[in-house]
Amino acid sequence: MSGLPGLVIKRIAMGLLTIIVISLLIFVGVEALPGDLATAILGQEATPETVAAFRKELKLDLPPHVRYFAWLGDFLKGELGTSLANKRPVAELIEWRFANTMFLAASAAVVAVPLSILLGILAALYRNTIFDKTISMVTLSTISFPEFFVAYILIALLSVQLIIFPSISNINDQMSFGQKLYSIVLPCLTLTLVVMAHMMRQTRAAIINILASPFIEMARLKGIKRMRVIVLHAFPNALSPVINVVAINLAYLIVGVVIVEVVFVYPGLGQLLVDSVSKRDIPVVQASGLIFAAVYVSLNLLADVASILTNPRLRNPK
Repeated sequence: MSGLPGLVIKRIAMGLLTIIVISLLIFVGVEALPGDLATAILGQEATPETVAAFRKELKLDLPPHVRYFAWLGDFLKGELGTSLANKRPVAELIEWRFANTMFLAASAAVVAVPLSILLGILAALYRNTIFDKTISMVTLSTISFPEFFVAYILIALLSVQLIIFPSISNINDQMSFGQKLYSIVLPCLTLTLVVMAHMMRQTRAAIINILASPFIEMARLKGIKRMRVIVLHAFPNALSPVINVVAINLAYLIVGVVIVEVVFVYPGLGQLLVDSVSKRDIPVVQASGLIFAAVYVSLNLLADVASILTNPRLRNPK
């Protein structure tokens, strides 16, 4: 199949292949961990018979390739196994944690995306002015620091010095929506500052590139105000690169929350993943890692497809 549908299908097939390769890497990485899993969990005092029985229960007596395909098949069916740490179903552990992670990422996206696009439009409108240079300097400064550094700076300023927001973002089902939003202000602000620079600068660059087009010059000659030219004429034609960078940064928000969740002790999937690694809770580690990878690849795939569909040259090759 050729043309636009064929290009989209190729991107989707490549995305599925990438997820399969990542699942294999996750499995191989867990297999490469030093020591025997059964012995590590049961302790050195466990008898050989107990260790052998536990290995059989975990299916460690089967060849690696058999266990890999069994694990991948169960994952696709939604059967994530049982946690080795507390004997609860992995799906049950992940469900609430993943919902919390999505809540944090979505809250950050609601703030970061429109703010970045607005600042990008204003930076293009007031190009090379003090406003443009200041916004670029501030956003580049925030993206130059790692997430944990930005998080600790915000905690020091807004939690320790000014005592405005809590330094620990612990939420539960008994809290109201407003209470949850108040609890996640600092992690949400951290993620917003980290991802905003990419989206703002891409929006600015895309609009400035479009402003050099002949139809924009025609709109100016008609006497249309500069702000109206940018919003109604330049920005719609710059959507392809903007959508692409927004989708990529949304993907980063999902997987980038791991460090932020650890810093703020936020009960999300990232915190669960870190805790499970320390406990060698392999079923939870594998499931969490593959979920993060699947979401990240899916959002990047969405960015590719959206970029293809919004590109006039690909929609109208003639």
